[in-house]
Amino acid sequence: MQRQLRQLRNGPYMMYLFLGLQILMYLVLTLFGGSQNGNVLVFFGAKVNSLIQQGEWWRLITPIFLHSGLTHIAVNSITLYFIGLQIESLFGHWRFTVIYLLSGLAGNIASFVFNTSISVGASTALFGLFGAFFMLMETFRQNTGIRAMGQQFGLFIFLNLAFDLFIPGIDLAGHVGGLLGGFLIANLVGVPNMHAVSNWRRIVAGIVFIAASGFFLYLGFTN
Repeated sequence: MQRQLRQLRNGPYMMYLFLGLQILMYLVLTLFGGSQNGNVLVFFGAKVNSLIQQGEWWRLITPIFLHSGLTHIAVNSITLYFIGLQIESLFGHWRFTVIYLLSGLAGNIASFVFNTSISVGASTALFGLFGAFFMLMETFRQNTGIRAMGQQFGLFIFLNLAFDLFIPGIDLAGHVGGLLGGFLIANLVGVPNMHAVSNWRRIVAGIVFIAASGFFLYLGFTN
């Protein structure tokens, strides 16, 4: 019993929690009229700029757990599973959680400013996890294993951003915002048992994240 509890405690349970939440919400959307029904998405918390400007600030967080269509939920769930395993094992549970949620917030803030369309999806948070990989690759460049993983994910990120430019309806601003947010938050929280991230770097990353988020929120609410 103790061994099973220890395995559960050491496993990527936060990744499984986020994965389960987005699958559950997809089923709920389907039951209430369909995940591609705009009215249903808005009711459950899609990013709608005008409603955020009216004070519904939670729409900067709730879109992370909503998806439109089977392909959307399938691609994001598979991506979360594979990259979430890596990031949660390297950063630990609470750091992974902070990176995931704040990256999603950063991506939705960017979308709030630069994209007038309704948007949903975990992609903002997933790109934040990619940003965390960039942080690892840049900070621990002497580690051949991390550098190899970072290069592989770097190619994947480049291809995703390239596709964003040519596929209509993709929230490019949200993806870029999540990517940069994940890089900053990963620097802020650091990596357990790896002390290459200096305190000044963490402070600077935190200040930049807060200042940029505040600035873009101001733009969004005054636009």
